[in-house]
Amino acid sequence: MNAVPRIQVVDLGQREYAPTWALQHELQQAVIAQKLAARDVPGAQAELPANWLLLVEHPPVYTLGKSGKPDHLLATEAELAALGATYLPIDRGGDITYHGPGQLVAYPLFDLEQFGTDLSKYLRRLEQAVINVLAEYGLAGERLDGLTGVWLDAHGPHPRKICAMGIRCSRWVTMHGLALNVSTDLSFFQRIVPCGIADADKGVTSISHELGRQVTLADVKPRLVHQLAEVFQASCVTAALPEPVGAL
Repeated sequence: MNAVPRIQVVDLGQREYAPTWALQHELQQAVIAQKLAARDVPGAQAELPANWLLLVEHPPVYTLGKSGKPDHLLATEAELAALGATYLPIDRGGDITYHGPGQLVAYPLFDLEQFGTDLSKYLRRLEQAVINVLAEYGLAGERLDGLTGVWLDAHGPHPRKICAMGIRCSRWVTMHGLALNVSTDLSFFQRIVPCGIADADKGVTSISHELGRQVTLADVKPRLVHQLAEVFQASCVTAALPEPVGAL
């Protein structure tokens, strides 16, 4: 396809994890339905299926991916309740991670037939977009071999993870995505083995922590959208969710 892919960006603000997860499933199935319907239309007249990018900030929640180990959650039910946090095993790849206030979560629901049907390349593009955002703040984001996500000082004495990633894909339509620590309360990560990485020399950090000043999600959001558009060579437009979602 020669047309420039279009990404519709929806800022959900603050929203609970479970209904956002359900929304992703609805959107994914709607995009898949669009793809299947387009195959019955002559090529020149077929429209590209929609691509969506959901931006959200969750209340405190720990999520465990399909390949994760439940014992990587170190908090008891009582401790979770005291923290005001919830725990959910979910259907993305990866191990356990934390989402909460001050963290920018981005869920791309992209039709990879428009961007290249290569999941490894897709993850590297997500990482590159975050690396580019961090560079705007003077931070050198890096990859760490064998570990998806973005790190600071990845090959130095104190590697620190600043962005976690985990995805799911069905018929080449993605869901889940990335979680970038902007001004996150890092103490919440002490209740888990973050992303299953137990090495004592590997920590977790945030943009605000590294800069020694408060950085807001409002400042980071447009930068991330811009960099995703650049990396995926797409156009991004602000959009609203259709009602109902299945009416795409």
